[in-house]
Amino acid sequence: MMSKEEAKKRIEELRKLIRHHNYLYYVLNKPEISDAEYDALMNELRELEKKFPDLITPDSPTQRVGAPPAEEFRTVKHVKPMLSLDTAMTKEEVKKFDERIKKELMVDAVEYVAEPKLDGLSVELIYENGRYKQGSTRGDGINGEDVTENIRTIRAVPLILRGDAPPFLAVRGEVIMHIDDFEKLNEMLIKKGEQPLANPRNAAAGSLRRLDPRETAERPLDIFFYEILGIEGKEIKSQWEALEWLKEWGLKVNPHIRKCKNIDEAIAFHEEMAEKREALEYEIDGVVIKVNDFDYQEKIGTKTRSPRWAIAYKFPPREEVTKIMNIVVGVGRTGTLTPVALLKPVDVKGVTVSRATLHNQDFIDQMDVRIGDTVKVARAGDVIPEVVAVLKEKRTGKEKKFHIPNKCPVCNADVVKEGAFYRCTGGLSCPAQLKRAIAHFASKAAMDIEGLGGKTVDLLVESGLINKVSDLYNLKKEDLLNLPRFAEKSVDNLLNAIEESKNRNLARFIYALGIPNVGEHIARLLAKKFGSLENLMNASKEELLSIHEIGPEIAESVVAFFNEKHNREEIERMRKAGVRATTMVEERKEKGILEGKTFVFTGALKDFSREEAKAIVEELGGRASSSVSKNTDYVVVGENPGSKYEKAKRLGVKIISEEEFKKMIGR
Repeated sequence: MMSKEEAKKRIEELRKLIRHHNYLYYVLNKPEISDAEYDALMNELRELEKKFPDLITPDSPTQRVGAPPAEEFRTVKHVKPMLSLDTAMTKEEVKKFDERIKKELMVDAVEYVAEPKLDGLSVELIYENGRYKQGSTRGDGINGEDVTENIRTIRAVPLILRGDAPPFLAVRGEVIMHIDDFEKLNEMLIKKGEQPLANPRNAAAGSLRRLDPRETAERPLDIFFYEILGIEGKEIKSQWEALEWLKEWGLKVNPHIRKCKNIDEAIAFHEEMAEKREALEYEIDGVVIKVNDFDYQEKIGTKTRSPRWAIAYKFPPREEVTKIMNIVVGVGRTGTLTPVALLKPVDVKGVTVSRATLHNQDFIDQMDVRIGDTVKVARAGDVIPEVVAVLKEKRTGKEKKFHIPNKCPVCNADVVKEGAFYRCTGGLSCPAQLKRAIAHFASKAAMDIEGLGGKTVDLLVESGLINKVSDLYNLKKEDLLNLPRFAEKSVDNLLNAIEESKNRNLARFIYALGIPNVGEHIARLLAKKFGSLENLMNASKEELLSIHEIGPEIAESVVAFFNEKHNREEIERMRKAGVRATTMVEERKEKGILEGKTFVFTGALKDFSREEAKAIVEELGGRASSSVSKNTDYVVVGENPGSKYEKAKRLGVKIISEEEFKKMIGR
């Protein structure tokens, strides 16, 4: 009989062998042994671990599945925001992107990395000392769902990194399902009498979010890695170098990537991938073009939700022919009236489409779209259905022209034309906009009213307690206690959250108002420029256009919003209820102690997460950067600092401890 020491040695040999063959099979697609030989190795390992259970470790190849089903997924904060991408549909748009980049960097040419844009589910994986620690979905980009055990079941995910792995690594990947595997899965579901899945992307997302990891393990998922979100102990200077290191550590990188010396080479790569698209084993919907140099990326910067140094160059959408049965009008959160074609249902690459956007009246007029027309329908970016062509030769003479009504179909307020769009003037008091307006107003990036989710908003509106957004600040405890699902504690929590929201800053309040075309980033620019709500409400189009990044469309939206009597009245009601919308002058008095200073954090902090520390810097008027340069003012050093610490010493950047940082911010 084998001794424990002999078993331990053999177990380590088997694990090393199995990890090696997993890498060859799942990452390189170059197996060296047969399935039967691989199964024999796994069976031997299982038997030895069964005899010596105290030798089982979490990263053993036998432990990919084993966690019990979860009741729900907990929320985890990402190491770094997982941003989305701006898109381009034409070569001209990509050229404009390149011209902007070159102009900002003041160079004649920029080197790019072009990668296939995978159509799957984005995830973050964390490795500590080379061992898989945690996995989460993208979620809202800041926070995601903890799917650690489910990701563990994906065979292409190494539980232990190869080679000289860094002490800490956070990496972004895309979980996908291959087309053949998707079709086999649907066949199996149909045989079992279950509903088939719409497309490989939905199949991948649904499979990864099963509460029972054993169910995820039964689904044939794959993954490709493409971005380093956080790293300690190694300095990496470019996207291409990052991809090379990912491969070195055994993380699967898409083989169809290319370093391009200029934008023309990136466009040529897009054309090649468009031709190869149908022959690939998995779905892609375009090519992502990224500035290669990380210093350049840092200089170009990011917007609130997307990097300014990357763009997704999409493929032309897939098309099918069907008939428009009717055209109806939907009213959006900001009051925009959008015409929608009700279609005879048609299958567009695995998805049944019965509605398609017609964008606006100008689109209808230019295309001459009529009720009863035979049309071509495409999934824009392979997601949102739209009408792309009218087959006028198929007309019978019974088709009817359509025009957006001059009264809101929901509140009967006047409809006005603003540029290419028609908008309801009912503003914040239009019922069609009310639920979405409240949800937006209460969202985390706006007034951050915890407990005011979709179901609660529905209940408050449908019970008649809220008829306009400002009614939030008039809610009474006794009224809420009469509603279903409301206990005294939940009522107190909600009312306290509403009370706290009265002190949000001006930028948050501007964003919360839901002004068309005004997102978080633009709201901050407006708050910084005008300093107070009064100044912004009375700003002219010319004053708005003087701000860098604000064009005619945004300027017109802001002026039109504050010219609307209903909106001014609603704002006044909120202010009378105690909403302060803290002005920039007040903010600077309270928070501007780090104004103009740039901070970089390295090593493990005791009292803050990395993202919490960065958020504090930004709240106090400073800037948090992920890389050290000569423009960095302070490098804050925690335990086990990495290459940023060494670079700071070389550049002569001031290095401070976490305790010094805490004193600086008054904590």
